[in-house]
Amino acid sequence: MELYDAVVVGAGVVGCAIARELSRYDLKILVLEKELDVATGNSSRNTGMLHAGFTYKLGTLRAKCSVEGNQEFDQVSQELGVPFKRTGKLVVGFTDHDRENILRFKANGEANGVKGIRMVDPEEMHRIEPNAGGNFAMYVPASGILDPMQYTIALGENACKNGAEFSFGSRVIGIEPLDGARQQQVLGQAEKGRVYQITTNRGMVCSRWVINSAGAYAVKIGQLMGYPAVPQIGTKGEYYVLDKKAGAFLKTPVYPAPNDRGGFVTHATPTVDGNILVGPDWYTTTGPEDYANQQQSLDRLFQDGRKMFKKMERQYFIRNFVGIRWRNCDPVTKEPLDFRIMADPSIPHTVSLVGIESPGVTAALPLARRVVDILVGETENEGGKVTKKQDFDPIRKPIRRFAEMSLEEKEAAIRENPAYGQVFCRCENVSKAEILQAIHNPLGVHTLTGIKNRTRSMMGRCQGGYCQTRITQLLEQELGTAPEDLRYQREGGWLFTGEVRPETKGEE
Repeated sequence: MELYDAVVVGAGVVGCAIARELSRYDLKILVLEKELDVATGNSSRNTGMLHAGFTYKLGTLRAKCSVEGNQEFDQVSQELGVPFKRTGKLVVGFTDHDRENILRFKANGEANGVKGIRMVDPEEMHRIEPNAGGNFAMYVPASGILDPMQYTIALGENACKNGAEFSFGSRVIGIEPLDGARQQQVLGQAEKGRVYQITTNRGMVCSRWVINSAGAYAVKIGQLMGYPAVPQIGTKGEYYVLDKKAGAFLKTPVYPAPNDRGGFVTHATPTVDGNILVGPDWYTTTGPEDYANQQQSLDRLFQDGRKMFKKMERQYFIRNFVGIRWRNCDPVTKEPLDFRIMADPSIPHTVSLVGIESPGVTAALPLARRVVDILVGETENEGGKVTKKQDFDPIRKPIRRFAEMSLEEKEAAIRENPAYGQVFCRCENVSKAEILQAIHNPLGVHTLTGIKNRTRSMMGRCQGGYCQTRITQLLEQELGTAPEDLRYQREGGWLFTGEVRPETKGEE
């Protein structure tokens, strides 16, 4: 069996952040992901908000990591080539009770170290965002928007660039420490230390360190490692995606006053690409992948969304989706509890992250650094040594987007690479050159959704009606893959099952 220094279970935003932080060290790293790409769970099913950290209880891991992640993100986005805008956020109110809650969380944010929060009157509120609902507001300049899928991809690709390996379609079904004889067989007689055997549907590997960042399945994976179950509650939220015609009417995220516990309901948030997300609503679920929409929820979402964004109309809807948060909670009251980073000396060289929901995107790198510090510290306390790389490269170059080039840049790009002159996706103005770069991505992802998330093709008004068949044909040509072997997103999600009608030769 192959021996790794560190195995990370889960390739969401936190798992990829951990892989990137581990890749700063001279370690052999493997990321195991049950799906066929990074960011296939809740890392791609959220608002894409860089949270400031004003609603989280002072001193909690959520508060600390949110503020820390927010303050460093300008540099992080530049290093990783991730689209990001520090738009600020309006938190609007309608009633005296709303005002009381807003003022309470304003004070909480200031205690957490969030800078620049201020109350604004209706005149300034509508100067900041003319189409915001509400009678008054708090303005939070530290908040921002990003593309969570691009961010997770960038973290994964930068980790890969620095030596981390990724194994997709690898579902973890067992984790156990090796006994003395088997351990020495793997390590050799000269080495000492705990080694874990990780069993997947694709085989077995061994590792000195094991990190659980499995998102919705984190409790289950933690139990395989030997950690106790953590009580959780699943909360489901639905979203509308509005096309870019609506995006022209909203430049600043508009959130309602938080409830007494600091939670938000339906809000309106522009995306870095010019769309608008309206949602989520909130109700409980027991299914970790219960991504079905419900008509009554969408109807309610429409009415609630119009309170935040005055220009919301059904004509702008192009699709909808669902996100699910798995929150740690009090087993009796069901009150939400803080993130947990579990490290037990009786299960040495392991860390289990449980209940990492919002603001997980903002908090990903601060959480990752804490995980790596635990494992490095534990190893060094035992007399071991973990060496930092001298050649770690924090820079990841994104796919150059044709839609964002000036006319002169487009002409130069086409001269250099004629594939830039062939537009495959008309809605988002995505060229063949970008599709080809996405097909040959560093992580080796070959699903149709993988192309979509890396280029924004199939994300426009027609949702792939024009370009999907052309992209599918290009995938076949570039990979030499039979149509029946192509998958849309997940294992078993086949695009084709065979010919509708057998090919006839010599007949009309």
